[in-house]
Amino acid sequence: MNFKKLCTPLDHRISRRQWLGGVAGTTAGALGLCQPGLAQELRRRRKQVLFVWLEGGLSQLESWDPKPNTLFGGPFRAIPTTVPGIHISELWPRTAQQMRHLAVIRSLHTQDNNHSSGVGRIQRGDPANRGVTYPYFGSAVANLLGPGESGLPPYIWVKPGSGGFVTSDAGFLGPRYGALALGGGRAPENLLRADSVSEEDDRERLALRQLADRRYVQQRRTQGTEANSYVYDMAAQLQRHAHLFNSTTLPARDLERYGPSEFGRHMLLGRRLLEAGVTFVKVDSHGWDTHGDNFNGHSNAVPKIDQAFSAMMQDLADRSMLDNVLVVLMSEFGRTPRINGHIGRDHWAEGWSLVMAGSGIRRGVVVGRTNALGTFVEGDEHDIGHLFHTWFTALGINPSRTRYNNAGQPLPIAHEDMEPIRALLA
Repeated sequence: MNFKKLCTPLDHRISRRQWLGGVAGTTAGALGLCQPGLAQELRRRRKQVLFVWLEGGLSQLESWDPKPNTLFGGPFRAIPTTVPGIHISELWPRTAQQMRHLAVIRSLHTQDNNHSSGVGRIQRGDPANRGVTYPYFGSAVANLLGPGESGLPPYIWVKPGSGGFVTSDAGFLGPRYGALALGGGRAPENLLRADSVSEEDDRERLALRQLADRRYVQQRRTQGTEANSYVYDMAAQLQRHAHLFNSTTLPARDLERYGPSEFGRHMLLGRRLLEAGVTFVKVDSHGWDTHGDNFNGHSNAVPKIDQAFSAMMQDLADRSMLDNVLVVLMSEFGRTPRINGHIGRDHWAEGWSLVMAGSGIRRGVVVGRTNALGTFVEGDEHDIGHLFHTWFTALGINPSRTRYNNAGQPLPIAHEDMEPIRALLA
């Protein structure tokens, strides 16, 4: 294969040089800022992702593929949505009102029923084994699309529990493409400058650190030293955006719409991060591994997700952001159609569903189906590799031509034996 014909992550960014070149293309440089073509291209190319992860396994039967009045259907009804003919579980009435923006896929068969291996397989896209650890989707997008003009970290993870810089997500891309995790939706500890340090002192201290970093890196491995410098640089950027974490400035109406739950607050922070220009925002919800009491578990947990997710979809639509923001809501697998002796559902990767929306995705559609009992997929099955191809394509990245650069070794960004699900693409 002639790798010279393949593009790299750098080919998917509008560089500072390109931007300045557009400005310089007029007799009066400043007029370049007003060129409609340049402005339109900047807007078109600036893609973002909102990745909502329901850790443990959301039941497809209690969400996107209900089977009421069947052997394994459970107690909940199916309700109509704003798209005629599409029904989802009655546990999601607010999201049903947003179906005109959404696409559902009901034909997932993803091979792995284990949390420990399934989470990594799903979030890495299960590429062919190349003897290296592939990046999670967030790190991949951060590498392929870059941080944009905001200067903020390109991959921010809003999650319950503790936070910090999670380098393991980045795989062979290197630590700098890891996730900045905001535990409990809180800003990193000690983010704000101490009152005893003036702004001028802080600038001088930063300049001194950068000088020391340049000397330090000359005799050491670049990857580790880059990550160390990157953390400090990102901390400086976050200091300038400290207002993002100040919930007292949020309108009461927004707080009410997203709901009082932790997930609601995290989703509202996620919206702020997207508006500020963060490339990839991941928001977690835990507690979906319902081996026991599945129906009460879902009836208690789903309304919090339904309220915040539907509010987010409405806001992205109202702000004209859906053309540029790819939205994915998913788990590592679904739940078994068969109900176990603890009134629960176990792990099921053989036939499940997820929902997506936004950039490059068709709206108001359902793709694929399971059989009448929901036990297996009827027709074409789709693995996570198909979804990675689909998502990259939706973001304007050609997964067949684009390659990662692993220390000079070109590596495919998605499973080479799979392809995009064209029925999902706009």
